[in-house]
Amino acid sequence: MTDTTKRPSRKGLYAPFILVLIALAVWTGWWVFLTRQIDTRLEAQVQTLRQDGWDVRFADKTITGWPFRARVGLTQLVVQTPSGHAINAAELNAEANAYQPTKWVVVAPQGLMLTRAGKGEVAVKGDAIRMSASGIDQRWPNLALEMVNPVFTTQTGDEPFPIARAARIELYARPHLEGSTTPTDDVDVMFRLVDGQGRADGPVEGFAQDGRLTTQLEAVIGQASLLKTGGDAAGVFSAWTKAGGTFRNVRGDLQAGDSRATLSSDVLRADANGRLTGQVELQAQKPLPALAGLMATRQGPVNRIGAAGAAAAAGAAQATGKATGQEQLPLTLVFRDGRTWLGPFPLAPAPKLF
Repeated sequence: MTDTTKRPSRKGLYAPFILVLIALAVWTGWWVFLTRQIDTRLEAQVQTLRQDGWDVRFADKTITGWPFRARVGLTQLVVQTPSGHAINAAELNAEANAYQPTKWVVVAPQGLMLTRAGKGEVAVKGDAIRMSASGIDQRWPNLALEMVNPVFTTQTGDEPFPIARAARIELYARPHLEGSTTPTDDVDVMFRLVDGQGRADGPVEGFAQDGRLTTQLEAVIGQASLLKTGGDAAGVFSAWTKAGGTFRNVRGDLQAGDSRATLSSDVLRADANGRLTGQVELQAQKPLPALAGLMATRQGPVNRIGAAGAAAAAGAAQATGKATGQEQLPLTLVFRDGRTWLGPFPLAPAPKLF
């Protein structure tokens, strides 16, 4: 009799490969389901905006990114609000991890074209133009917009844009919490402009004394959910204003050349014409150079006579402050009747929200 050696089973060698194939098939099924859901919801949102009077269109749409990402690419995108404001992008890419589809990053690699209703177009290009949105399944998501070294170029014949370029422009929004955990219908916002350079002969250039303007502003937007309705022909802030929307707890700081100031306001709102109303308290250091530069502005809506009066008053107050050892000069900026006032002196039109 001859002993025969039993060959070992190879099933154990195949098992890991089989498990990997099963996992890959399941994951691919999830990715296909997810991307179809993204496509369906995107088309539904576009149709909803169109029914509300928006003009939304694009030349081509692609959804790629398998296996671990969901990437939506749009070309020749146009988004125009009922008020006439619009954004055009030759290319816009949005991307999220397939395992975390509630957080997205949106990039405009070729820049944007902004259309300002009644004012014309301005091209925006830079090293980076991107936005992130997380918690999109929440009542109000966390939003962050960032522009790195943006350059603003107004199209020929259109109204000039106040800023020519900047080192950074950032805008953040997040749900306002009552206490530490309870979300409300309000939103915390922060805007930051770093080393902004005004257009030639414009008010920003004059105010910054041919230097750089850096500012940071924070506020709470009340009843922010009204902004998500898309607005009407008057603008996105119109219905919000009519419903009593306000900016609360406004805080910020400003540096323009040699001039510096911190600012605060309890409440700011808009009037029926969309102009800002309320008052802002300033603690200013060396305000005279900024006001003198504003007075010397050769283009734009600046009231040079009012700026000259404000500069003279600030100069006298600054001299008094030096005599008494007071470095900071308290000033009050008032928005009323569609104008911006420093004491009795009108400086320029009040900022317009819509």
